[in-house]
Amino acid sequence: MKLNIIDARGRSCPEPVLMTKKAVEGNPQGIQVIVDNTTARDNITRFGKNSGFNVEVASKEEDFVLTLKK
Repeated sequence: MKLNIIDARGRSCPEPVLMTKKAVEGNPQGIQVIVDNTTARDNITRFGKNSGFNVEVASKEEDFVLTLKK
């Protein structure tokens, strides 16, 4: 399964969470989100878990790649 990738680098919360919410509405099986700060990482992780997704977080250089899957 190919996941949609959302690039939320350079954005302040709550915008990355809102982008994630909109993306999972269009692809409820899962998405990947790229962020560049720990606040967005933590907020998206919390949103994903509260929405019933398994959330995997990987560090890639200075960014975080979050994979949300059902």
